[in-house]
Amino acid sequence: MNQDAELIEALKEISRDKGIDQSVIFEAIETSLVTACKKNFSPSSNIKVVIDQDLGKVQVYLQKTVVEDVVDPNIDIGLDDAKKVNVRYGLGDIVDVPVTPRDFGRVSAQTAKQVVVQKFREAEREILYNEFSAKERDVITGLVQRRDRKNIIISLGKLDAALGPSDQIPNEEYNFQDRIKVYVTEVKQTPKGPQVSVSRTHPELVKRLFEQEVPEVYVGLVEIKSISREAGSRTKVAVHSKNPNVDPVGACVGQNGYRVNVIVSELKGEKIDIVLWSRVPEKYIAAALSPSEVMAVVANPEKMSAKIVVPDYQLSLAIGKGGQNAKLAAKLTGWRIDIKSLSQARATEFIPEDAYARYNHLYQEDDD
Repeated sequence: MNQDAELIEALKEISRDKGIDQSVIFEAIETSLVTACKKNFSPSSNIKVVIDQDLGKVQVYLQKTVVEDVVDPNIDIGLDDAKKVNVRYGLGDIVDVPVTPRDFGRVSAQTAKQVVVQKFREAEREILYNEFSAKERDVITGLVQRRDRKNIIISLGKLDAALGPSDQIPNEEYNFQDRIKVYVTEVKQTPKGPQVSVSRTHPELVKRLFEQEVPEVYVGLVEIKSISREAGSRTKVAVHSKNPNVDPVGACVGQNGYRVNVIVSELKGEKIDIVLWSRVPEKYIAAALSPSEVMAVVANPEKMSAKIVVPDYQLSLAIGKGGQNAKLAAKLTGWRIDIKSLSQARATEFIPEDAYARYNHLYQEDDD
């Protein structure tokens, strides 16, 4: 097998292995050879390079226009000379005149190598980008590699991603070779290849974990309506099912708490409150304050605010340490909430007395 045939066979094999269209490689080589060959001719010359994709033969042509009077022999050819090439040529036609530039064999080999290497890099970057962009806004598993200043470098297999400080769960330890799940927030194409941004604190991480662990969520029988999260501490998840035969909270909790405990374990002990979503604001707000018991809710839809009354002994539980439970409930529902204990409410006429009876009556109504 001659060298030209070997080159073609090698290019075809590379094309198959790397998933690069063979025509793209040859087109790039031809373009690069045109640039290289122009160094042998006048800047005004029009160079054409053609590679036989079966035999590997490379031919260089000077493209000249057929004219009556030749002004620049690099770009013009007389009519008589043109007809010697082909009697059909006429004025204004383009004639391809075969030429052999100096050191063409060496130049063509170097150029082909450079182009192929460049195309490999571009193709591999594109393949990687397509692979990871398909995983954007999804959860993938990675291995902790090392710490780089404040970043944690996570191996995702074919590339690494940096877990920035704001995307790390507070007080979570990241040890070498730890297997962790991360949420892909963004995939960008850069000159150095795809750059993947990941997070352990994003609320959508929790949603994707529920989709992985709870079949009812994955297939859409149970819908996650809202999530509010303080990563590493507590998350509230509001769930709903349009099928009256499916208990959305029970499905997410699992038998003996197995399903939710798998997610809690992945999040290194982060507490998760699974609450029942309701189109009735009072019910939804009360559920969002779990695990606290609620005695009454008075909602103001115009201001998206609500007044809540809880038993005296549960006020601290309803508010939570540092106000966390109340803040998460407000974020989950989208309502501003004001909480008072029963004794505080009655001492200040916080809500009308009949509000307690009206609130209890809500639970006797159907909530479709």
